[in-house]
Amino acid sequence: MRLSFGKKEKQETPSKSKKVKVKTVGKRKKTVLVLWVLLISSLAFGIYKNFTAIDQHTTHEVEKVETTIIDINAIESFTRNFVQDYYTWDNETEALEERTEKLKGYLTEELQALNVDSVRDDIPTSASVQEINIWSVTEETVDTYEVVYSVEQKITEDDEDYTLTHSTYRIILHQDEQENLVIIQNPTLWNQPEKSNFKPEQVESNGTVDGTIEQEVTEFLETFFSSYPMATTQELAYYVDGDILPPIEQDYTFSELVNPVYQEQGNQIKVWVTVMYLDETSKATQLSQYELTLEKDINWMIVK
Repeated sequence: MRLSFGKKEKQETPSKSKKVKVKTVGKRKKTVLVLWVLLISSLAFGIYKNFTAIDQHTTHEVEKVETTIIDINAIESFTRNFVQDYYTWDNETEALEERTEKLKGYLTEELQALNVDSVRDDIPTSASVQEINIWSVTEETVDTYEVVYSVEQKITEDDEDYTLTHSTYRIILHQDEQENLVIIQNPTLWNQPEKSNFKPEQVESNGTVDGTIEQEVTEFLETFFSSYPMATTQELAYYVDGDILPPIEQDYTFSELVNPVYQEQGNQIKVWVTVMYLDETSKATQLSQYELTLEKDINWMIVK
């Protein structure tokens, strides 16, 4: 038997698949770290600003004004005493020396020296104060005050007829912590307040109150003002709500209502009226002006 030997065919084995390399894009460590730092920093800064920022819409600046009440009684009394002594003199040496001594109680040493010759030894006149009016006391600084006053003097020369003079002056005073006063500026000619040209608006009836109501209100006012001068608090309670009008208890006789003006305002009547009285003591006419608000429940009542 013949054996034949052939070449063994190689069996092809499947080749192993090659690994595919994968590139990772966008994740470089340094770049990512920087981005994270920026993100955290921005977040932290935002939180900080949120807590520390000033809300411009809710922040309001409030100006607080404090009112200071100044007691001017001492200043006025000091000024009146000074005016009395400064504008009074006799043409005698002893009296003039006494005046000079009194002024030391009001003036600084400089002003005392300044006023030595204001009234000379040979002055031919004598003067006395008839009237003093203090027009204003104004705070110049924390411890200095301006006072404007007028004085009426009776000037007599050689015991003959006298002359009345009227002048207005301004002085400056200093007040120390103990509330002591001294004049630091000499009496300086000034002007006193005069009559103002102000004209208040005249109120007129506007036709809102009908004739019947107007008659009722007029009768009510005539009744009330007839009894008002001598009415007690208990009696006023029938006409007036609360203490709007005080009891006066004076001997006046009601005469008439002068030019009353009525206006309807809702369920109330507004009244402007002048009331004429006769003063039984002086026999003079007294004219009182009132601005009242009336309201009717069962009867008419003055409510304001």
